[in-house]
Amino acid sequence: MSMDHINTMRTMRSMGRRDPSVVDKQLPPGTWRRVFSFANPYRFELTIFLLLVIGDALIGVATPVLAGRVINQITKHGSDSVVIKIALVIAGLAVLDAGLSFAQRWYSARIGEGLIYDMRTSVFDHVQRMPLAFFTRTQTGALVSRLNNDVLGAQQAFTSTLSGLVSNAVSLLLTAGVMFSLSWQITAISLVMLPIFVIPARRIGAKLQAITRESYNLNASMNATMTERFNVAGAMLVKLFGRHEIEDESFRARAARVRDIGVTSAMYGRAFFVSLTLVASLAQALVYGLGGWFAIRGELSAGTVVTLALLLSRLYGPLTALSNARVDVMSALVSFDRVFEVLDLPPMVADAPDAVELNPDARTVEFADVRFAYPSAAEVSLASLEDVAVLDSGATQEVLHGVSFRAEPGEMIALVGPSGAGKTTISQLLPRMYDVTGGRILVGGQDVRSVTQQSLRDRIGVVSQEAHMFHDSIRANLTYAAPEATDDQLWRAVDAAQIGDLVRSLPDGLDTVVGDRGYRLSGGEKARLAIARLLLKEPEIVVLDEATAHLDSESEAAVQAALSRALAGRTSLVIAHRLSTILSADTVIVLEAGRVVESGTHADLLAKGGLYAELYRTQFSASADPEPDAQLATG
Repeated sequence: MSMDHINTMRTMRSMGRRDPSVVDKQLPPGTWRRVFSFANPYRFELTIFLLLVIGDALIGVATPVLAGRVINQITKHGSDSVVIKIALVIAGLAVLDAGLSFAQRWYSARIGEGLIYDMRTSVFDHVQRMPLAFFTRTQTGALVSRLNNDVLGAQQAFTSTLSGLVSNAVSLLLTAGVMFSLSWQITAISLVMLPIFVIPARRIGAKLQAITRESYNLNASMNATMTERFNVAGAMLVKLFGRHEIEDESFRARAARVRDIGVTSAMYGRAFFVSLTLVASLAQALVYGLGGWFAIRGELSAGTVVTLALLLSRLYGPLTALSNARVDVMSALVSFDRVFEVLDLPPMVADAPDAVELNPDARTVEFADVRFAYPSAAEVSLASLEDVAVLDSGATQEVLHGVSFRAEPGEMIALVGPSGAGKTTISQLLPRMYDVTGGRILVGGQDVRSVTQQSLRDRIGVVSQEAHMFHDSIRANLTYAAPEATDDQLWRAVDAAQIGDLVRSLPDGLDTVVGDRGYRLSGGEKARLAIARLLLKEPEIVVLDEATAHLDSESEAAVQAALSRALAGRTSLVIAHRLSTILSADTVIVLEAGRVVESGTHADLLAKGGLYAELYRTQFSASADPEPDAQLATG
């Protein structure tokens, strides 16, 4: 009875999760082949697993037949030794069934967890290779869902859907075959009662599906709310605007609806179970009544009646489950398809088949007539990951138009210009966050597209304006650049970055956790840690987006000192926000609307009276005695 109860509840939950619309979804050609390619490494385990499922189904049918023979022996006053032998066989089958159940679960777990591992690691590895534009467009929650929910749905195709189909099909065929061989009249009449259960069950399933989908959406909404409100920036915004009560009220309303859905779902589940139990009991009463009448007339034995009654309870469950088999299979395939959808999105930046290592002493940087347009949404993303119906596939506008300049070994190039001029784009093209659409970028005379990404990025260090820190220790954030770094190297790096004294003053020193996105540190402290991380990497080429515009004077001085150490002797490309940086540059490149409009030293460009001079005057014209290290408003 307990096993029947488990199977019944499993069927009920499955009906609640089913979405009949999946049967209308057109899957790409070759989906089945790709599904089996994922399962191919587990074909031996799958074969054993299915044999165990079939064995379990055979035992389920054999036990009622043997029970009927015991009844016949008793009613006919047969041999007690035969009864004992049959009872021992039934006991042996029970023990064997228990063993098969354990073996089934072990193989199921091994196959399922193996598939989850394979798919998750494949998706994770693939996503990491996607271009930066992919992450700027994609909803993080939707992407995480592919790694979790859809991977689990795909895994269930083998551990749940496949085993259920095989088990139910074998049980149905064997049970129906045995029942028809014993009494086709009773079996046929018993099946007539099936619609009495199936029709209400489908209606319950449809209602369950609707409220289950609503529950999933509400839970997803609450998760999104918690993710946004439970980080430092979100929590601060709530507090600053005094929205605590409104946020609490909104969350309570959704949580209350999930609670009500849970109660309703529980009642639907009980109604489902009671309905199946009631119909099975009525059918058994019919079997006992009609079978007893046949037995009294001598047309059936008492054991046959008992066998039919016991087998009947095994007939309705498989029939109900198999009636929705197509929906179950398509649901599993849709999960596979959603995983394949991500895996099929090609990375826009990839190593060429004949890519070579970048020359170890490569230090020159040259942009030769570089043109660039950001990729369209259709090239880098999926509609389902952006929560839109159709992605924009139109061509994007070119943002760099024939940019050319050269930095010799050890030289500093300062990039200045108004906001949107193309400075950040240039800084992202050098380490191949994107590939140029025209022209070439050369490092050490080698086209960056002809060398491996790893060797290129090993030799380029980047410090962005917003220094990102993982929610981990200072040590872990630093060794991200140099995993094998010793404590001595770490301390030398933090001292050179002008933050060693602060780290030593912390109770846990290098093991201090910096918090979500480094929020436990000030902007200047994060900037200096980012510089320490750069120093640990010891790159030949540095790309820097100055962050000093957001710092107080003390932090700014410390960061400037750290930057001087970081840039010394290295070829550097700096998006400059400070006049002191521009004065230190060997060449200033002035950009406007994606074009190089001026280049030269600070003094030369002032003398020309062009855009650079205008930017300079805009900043300093309001002050009679400007500070020598004041900001240049370069955006």
